[in-house]
Amino acid sequence: MPQPDEDMWVKIEDDFCKKWNFPNLLGAIGGKHMLIQAPPHSGSQYFCYKKVFSIALSALVDASYKFIFIDVGAYGTNSDSSIFKRSALGTGLENNTLNIPTEKQLPGSNTTLPHVIVGDEAFPLRTYLMTPFSRDQARGNEERKVFNYRLSQVRNVSENSFGILVRKFRIFEHRLSLSHEHANCVILAACILHNYLRHDNCYWSENDLQVAVSDMQGLRNLERCGGPPPQAALHVRDAFTNYFNSEAGPVEWQAARIQVGKRNIQN
Repeated sequence: MPQPDEDMWVKIEDDFCKKWNFPNLLGAIGGKHMLIQAPPHSGSQYFCYKKVFSIALSALVDASYKFIFIDVGAYGTNSDSSIFKRSALGTGLENNTLNIPTEKQLPGSNTTLPHVIVGDEAFPLRTYLMTPFSRDQARGNEERKVFNYRLSQVRNVSENSFGILVRKFRIFEHRLSLSHEHANCVILAACILHNYLRHDNCYWSENDLQVAVSDMQGLRNLERCGGPPPQAALHVRDAFTNYFNSEAGPVEWQAARIQVGKRNIQN
């Protein structure tokens, strides 16, 4: 699983823009607990909030449900944000050492923004990592609700990828009775095989995907790291929010605003 160069990032961004109507996006990050048999004398290190013993798998996923970066082996007690902060992806994004393309003008707009990845509220908001507005922040604000809706749609790419992984490799539906090191190797190997199977010669029906997603359980730890988001990150998120609520985007964005309006009426 090679580290992407700038050309690969450009292709990934183009795929997200075409398939999910989210420009300047380089991936969706998420996490999953991989169940294991409790190692001897490990205490509560592997015991996660789900009341099971697990190894944490964190991954950045592209628009075709393929893994770009993976980090596996953290104790189940660790949160998404702490794993991300210590990972090669987190440190690389923070130090700008991952060949990320420079800022780019959004389609149909004069706004220029950096390339970003997206995650749920468990991750810290940064200029390179967009997370949703909290429920309190979005209450009564239709534009922020539209942004959350758009982000949740594309963030499901990571959730779907974990579901496909578990559905394809049924070994993960049960506890892995392996040592920590061997369990890590099995998970890494499955992720690499998953990428091979996601090439054009591997076809998944709509029903396969729905079943896979229903079997998936992602991380929901709300612990944050790194303190409050910087003002620059808030500015980038606000700029994306304004863009998704403008007339610059495709017709699908209008559908997103209609969908948010219907939810408000129902509630």
